[in-house]
Amino acid sequence: MSTELLRSVLVPVVSPDDARMTARALDRYAADVDRVTVVHVVERADGTPADAGGEGGEGVIDESHAAFEAVLDGPTVESRRVFDEDVVDGILETAAATGSTAVVFSPREGGRLVRYLSGDVALRLVTESPVPVVSLPRADESR
Repeated sequence: MSTELLRSVLVPVVSPDDARMTARALDRYAADVDRVTVVHVVERADGTPADAGGEGGEGVIDESHAAFEAVLDGPTVESRRVFDEDVVDGILETAAATGSTAVVFSPREGGRLVRYLSGDVALRLVTESPVPVVSLPRADESR
């Protein structure tokens, strides 16, 4: 069962630090994972790209992808930057578009990902997702 569950995972990240931390947590399950899609959802009022700077810049997803690949050994890693009016919709639409078998994240105290995946957002992600949502246990930071 776990092999199928983690075969093709979607990992929402907000920064290279989030990517690195989640890759560490996912690494212990890497033998079950064939493909990882790292997605950075940029919330925009009209769902369209703004300027290339700031949190929506290509540099964030490029650095996040590089950080993820540097830690996770084995699976193929691809990345996407998505602009959407709603973070949850952006995550779920990307999961569907990539054929992901699960959405995987690693909670981070006080980080933006926790805020994205907390409260009503977490409830919506879990209740509206057509695929399982997996919260990974924290990995040992000494790795």
